[in-house]
This record gives sequence, C-alpha cells and structure tokens, in this order.
Amino acid sequence: MTEKVKIKFPDGAIKEFDKGTTTEVIAKSISTSLAKKAVAGNFNDKLIGFDEPLEEDGKLEIITKETPEGVSVLWHTAALVLGAALKDLYPEISFGQVQETEHGFYIDTDNGKKQVAETDFEKLSQRMKALVKQNLSLKREVLKQADALKLVTGDRYLSELVKDETVNGKVQVYRLGNFTAVSNDVCLPQISNVKNFQLLSVAGAYWKGASSNPMLQRIYGTAFFKQKDLEAELKRRQEARERDHRVIGNELDLFFVDPKVGAGLPYWMPKGATIRRTIERYIIDKEVSRGYKHVYTPVLANLDLYKQSGHWDHYREDMFPPMDMGDGEMLELRPMNCPSHIQIYNHHIRSYRDLPLRIAELGMMHRYEKSGALTGLSRVREMTLNDGHTFVTPDQIEEEFKQTLQLMVSVYADFDIKDYRFRLSYRDPKNTHKYFADDEMWEKSQKMLKAAMDDLGLDYFEAEGEAAFYGPKLDVQTKTALGGEETLSTIQLDFLLPEKFDLHYIGADGEEHRPVMIHRGIVSTMERFTAYLTEIYKGAFPTWLAPQQVTIIPVKNDLHEEYCDRLRDQLLAHHIRVEIDNRNEKMGYKVRQAQVNKIPYILVVGDKEVSENAVSVRRHGEDKTVEISAAKFIQEILADIESYSRSDK
Repeated sequence: MTEKVKIKFPDGAIKEFDKGTTTEVIAKSISTSLAKKAVAGNFNDKLIGFDEPLEEDGKLEIITKETPEGVSVLWHTAALVLGAALKDLYPEISFGQVQETEHGFYIDTDNGKKQVAETDFEKLSQRMKALVKQNLSLKREVLKQADALKLVTGDRYLSELVKDETVNGKVQVYRLGNFTAVSNDVCLPQISNVKNFQLLSVAGAYWKGASSNPMLQRIYGTAFFKQKDLEAELKRRQEARERDHRVIGNELDLFFVDPKVGAGLPYWMPKGATIRRTIERYIIDKEVSRGYKHVYTPVLANLDLYKQSGHWDHYREDMFPPMDMGDGEMLELRPMNCPSHIQIYNHHIRSYRDLPLRIAELGMMHRYEKSGALTGLSRVREMTLNDGHTFVTPDQIEEEFKQTLQLMVSVYADFDIKDYRFRLSYRDPKNTHKYFADDEMWEKSQKMLKAAMDDLGLDYFEAEGEAAFYGPKLDVQTKTALGGEETLSTIQLDFLLPEKFDLHYIGADGEEHRPVMIHRGIVSTMERFTAYLTEIYKGAFPTWLAPQQVTIIPVKNDLHEEYCDRLRDQLLAHHIRVEIDNRNEKMGYKVRQAQVNKIPYILVVGDKEVSENAVSVRRHGEDKTVEISAAKFIQEILADIESYSRSDK
C-alpha cells in the first residue's frame, strides 16, 4: 500500500496525497486554472520547487505568478537562462554568484580580458530568446558535496560555491545546456516563462564582496511574467535615473567625489554647500528652541574611550585603524559621537535639577566603508550627523521620548516629508556577539519603549535584530523617491553606557543615582539627508532650501542692468539668494537655462519693469508670467521662505 502524507492548506483543509507527490500534482488536483498559474510551493515555511517531492506531513501554500515569491522564482530562472546564453557565446567564461536583487537579478562572470559590454546585450538577449523558444528543461540535482566538486572540477568559483552552499553534506545544482550553476534557490522546471525580460547594466564586483579577491563583472537584468509589468519596472527605473542624486548633483553642480583624494570623501560645491548650510542652520535653531545645548567635540579620541563604550568590541570592522602616536597613545577617528557627549556630561557634577540635559552637535564621524559600498552622498566615509544625547532621570523617559518624537514630526512637516512609518527595533536574543549581554536591561528598555509608543497611540511595527548594540530604538522609516525604504531618524534608549561610564546625578535625596541616556538623530547625516532631499525633490528644491532662489534676467544688458543691480541689492538685503544673468545670450536661452537649473523664481526686466519699478515673475515649472511690483514680489518670496515652501501653506 502506498504511503500517504497529510497536507494542510492555508484555508485549514487537510488532504492526503501519495508520499513523494509534488506541488505541481497537488495544484492540478485542485484546478486546471490554479495549475497554470502555479510556479512553486511554500512547504512548512520553506520555498520549494514545483517538482520537488513531499516526503512528510506539512502545510503547503501554492505559489502563483501573481505573488512576490512567484516573481522571485522567475528572476532566479531568468538569471540561469542568461548564464546559459553567456556560456554559448563565450565558452571560456566562468561564473560566480547568481542572486536576485530587490527588482531583478544578477550573475557574476569572469571572461578574462574580454569583458561583456552593454553593446553586447542585443546578441545576448537574442540568444536568451532562442533558448526560451526551445523550452529547455532546467535539470535540478541534489548532489553529495564530493560529487558536486567533481562536476565543477577546475572552476575556482563554482568549487568555492559548492563548499559554501553545502547543507547537511549536500548541495543543489542546476544545469541548462552547457551551463552549470550552484544555487539553493528555487527555479522554474521549464524556461518557457522567461519571455519578458530586459538586460540592464554591467558593473564590477569583487568575488564574495572582498576587495582582496578578484574583480568580477556583474550583469544585471529583470524579468516579469507579463509585458506590462516589465514596462512598468523599466519606467520606474527611468524615474530612478532621473532622480538619482549623483546625476542631479553633477547637473546642478552640488558636489563631486575625486578619486585622487579618495572614494567616499565628497567635495561640496558652493550650491551644495548652501543647501547643507541651510539645513544645518535650520536644525540648530530648531533644537536650541527646544532646550538643546549645542557643542563641538574632537573628531579624534583615545582608543580606550571606544573600548570603554563597547564600540571597539561591537563595531571594530566599521572603524578606521587606530593611529599610533609613538608614545603609547592610540588615537581613533570617531565612528560615533555618544562617548564624546558623555565626556561633556561627566565634566561637571550633575544634579537632578540639571536633567533632562540635552546635548546636541553636528558631529563629524568616520566609517571604514568598503569601496564597493560607497554611493554618492548616501554612503560615505566621512559624514556629519545631526546627533543628540539627552540625559534623564528614569521617571523623565516617557515625557522626553514624547518631546523628541514631537520635534521629529515638526521637522518632517517643515520639509514636507509625509510618507513614513515607525519601527520598534529590538535585539536578536540569539545574536550574543552583536548585542550586549544583559537580558534584564534589554527586557526593561524594550518594554519601556513599547509602552511609550502605546501611550502615544501611534501605529508601529516591530523588527527583531535591528537594535543598536547598547539598546532598543524607535526608527522612522521613510519612503525614498525610488520606492525603497531607509531609516531617516531614530530615538534610542540606553541603560548600558551610563553604567559603563559610571554616570551619576545627585538626586533630591542627596544620593547618587544613575541617569538614562536617550540617543536621537532627527535628520540623519548632512550627506544622506541632502541626497534624500535631492531625490525627493528631483533637484527642484523648495524656495527656502534652493541654493539660488532668484535669477534676474535683463532684456538688454546695456539698458536694464543698472535696475537689475538695484533689485539684486534689495533682495540680498533680505537674505534672498539671487544672481543676475547678464551673459551675452538671448533672453529665451537664459530663461530656459534657469528652468533647467530649477531656480524657483525667474525675474525678467525690460523697459516697462524699469519704468514701473516692477518685475515679470515666472515660477519654476510654470509657463505663465505675472507682472507685479518689486516690493510685492519681495513680500511674496519672503512669505514663501518663511513658510518653508510647504504645500499645505
């Protein structure tokens, strides 16, 4: 009698099937339409192939083409089709990792000196289409490690992957034509669904991400079951290119990175520096008005300081090597500002009357980032953090937490940031290396943070493993212009560092008590925040932030430049950023250039404007021109700046 397995479905129904049955057979038994849409299974919370046998009882969810998991299976399959096409066109080529990305896939290759160029994409795509037309079967095998190593003998990359991917002595390989891939991912058994795909770009990538390893060539692509979905993705990518802060930064001359100086070390040009300076002045004034004491502290400190704080133990890989001063002193470029602010606190004896003590700084920090991870202003080696640390008594925690959150929300309103959500970030209790080992401290602080959010009545989601090494935190997750999500602001509770640095305050009872530290960053680093705003605004900064707020264009330089000079001086007297475009070019050309440079206000001055002490005003992105008095224009632009150019003003 054939052995049976009991399969439980998402609706709670339980059915028996022959042992060794597959997701494909089960889908067909339910309905023909489901079988046509199905591409994989989720068995006991593990993604499995459509043709993998089920050898035990369990719960099964059938994965269809409409699900994210289904698209992921397609991406892995498309990557293998690309690999087979590459092997056909370049027989000597070697392959590294095959991975999916957030919106597609990539395959790492080594073709010696003959690199694959984007100009080769057309013939590659044609070869992929020919393979798909043949509807070849992907041969999946689960091999013992020794057998898999024999299969890939002589291939350094695949041999290493076999060892890396081996689980319980076995490893999964796929074969398609002459191409072999080592991968434990799930793919389609047939490649006929890989019809709507696009090869995207090539880039360099170190083998296994280590700069000491060979540089491979990474080929990116994407694929979808439906052509309309592929077109939507390509449209999204085009929008991403148009919003890329690196592209806009170059076009608007905001910043640059010079490889002669070093990767991840941006130079701020005058316009970019103006944006940054405006943000810095804004946030300092905002914080001072909320009772923060702004300080300056050194970017260097004795290594012992970071050993005491725990950064050296938990963060060493992200810190620059210490500098030996020759007399036994080891100095370190600081990776975090908190130990510096602790020194400020400890410099005086503190009373409970001094608390909460709010210390803030635009503090420069340094991170030992790998070259491959650096990206424009978003990922750099030197950054300036809008940092703050508040020292409170235990009974002040909730109120200070609320005030910090209110400050955050106020800042977001001024920058017109609306698409964000709250994440409570907890430790992963199993990760004993990453997080400080004090169960009582973690339980206490995590419960306290959760209770504060519940008291405020705010929606949030919880994420294990996202905490700082010294305590849990509230992260504000914002949507980027490119559809991703990143942490923009954070509030962290810390019972650990006050203990490690033996911090005290004198209570009302005259005894020493331990304060609690609240770490918080409102607008992230100046680098990352500027990159974020550049992409959100697509380079068209609101008037209050724009590096140049007004351009004045005389119709004729010789007749109207004197009036333009007077007008410029009036605007400068009100701290409005203005320039005159008196180049020997046609007026229409200068107007178009001002639009391209995304200047909020264009003022055209001719005979009529001079005689009436007026200006013709055109706003960025608008076609109409309005003639008003110079005095009224100044009133209007000042009101625009004063309101932070908000859309709800």
